[in-house]
Amino acid sequence: MRAVIRAFGDLAGPASRRGFATTTRSQDSYGFIGLGQMGYPMAKNLRSKIPSSVTMFIHDVNPKVTEEFAKEVGNVTIAQSVREVAENGQTVFTVLPEPHHVQNVFQQMLKPPTLRTSASTTSERLFIDCSTIDPKSSAGVAAATRSSGQGRFIDAPMSGGVVGARAGTLTFMMGSPPDLVERATAVLELMGKRVVHLGPQTSGLKGKLANNYLLALNNIATAEAMNMGVRWGLDANTLAEMINTATGKCWPSEVNNPVPGVCESAPAGRDYKGGFGTRLMLKDLKLALQAADEAGIVPQLGGHAREIYAAVAADEKCADRDFSVVYRWIGGKE
Repeated sequence: MRAVIRAFGDLAGPASRRGFATTTRSQDSYGFIGLGQMGYPMAKNLRSKIPSSVTMFIHDVNPKVTEEFAKEVGNVTIAQSVREVAENGQTVFTVLPEPHHVQNVFQQMLKPPTLRTSASTTSERLFIDCSTIDPKSSAGVAAATRSSGQGRFIDAPMSGGVVGARAGTLTFMMGSPPDLVERATAVLELMGKRVVHLGPQTSGLKGKLANNYLLALNNIATAEAMNMGVRWGLDANTLAEMINTATGKCWPSEVNNPVPGVCESAPAGRDYKGGFGTRLMLKDLKLALQAADEAGIVPQLGGHAREIYAAVAADEKCADRDFSVVYRWIGGKE
């Protein structure tokens, strides 16, 4: 932890003498950093649900994306840097791919530690990180943010995929101190249908990684079970219907079934295009195993699952496809 904090350098700022204001003024400007597959529709929903008079600053490493967003959605200011977002946004969202991206962005946002003395708005910031990263890195960023005296940091990774992001039906798993839960929930609900407070900072990430660890295993098991049944001569649709009314029911069997034609909306029917990419599942599985190791936990199945997803991601017939393509990789009948 200390090593992570040291990476941010000297961020000590003026001691915070006040908390978040209780009036709506504390929430009248927003910042959004990271307009990828998830961030773009999330930011779009946020902009559509906050009053038109409320300012919103956006930033992405790809300037074409911010220009596209401004053209499509409108009523936003394109920030030239993440620091500009922090200077103007009182509630700042980050949706970034990897731990080092989160660390680098916060280094740039928090230096110099003058957001509360010389920025256009001097209230204490609320930073809400919706990235899926490891808890240790997140805790380091939270500690650096707190020690700088410029704001507070909570983790709120989400579940629901691109479809949920577009529809505004995401579930957010939040790690936050009790005094920030109400405010954070109110703004997260603008982009999702459910916010679950799991405990103090890092709890949201721990819950997300536990969930995705289970999802990774269920997906492999579903692919193997469906492959067994089909090879034994069973009809795939009838088998899936039975499983989904019996004890084997799970999200991969019911919603994201890996056999083409079983679930009309599942990626399997589109050559496994779209959905939750295998590389993303591999990333989350690695993060879960890393966090488990740091806690002295020895998962019995995760290591083998990691090897499977690594092999699937490297297979040209399966690369860049939904993680249910494991069914193809094991030789399932399509």
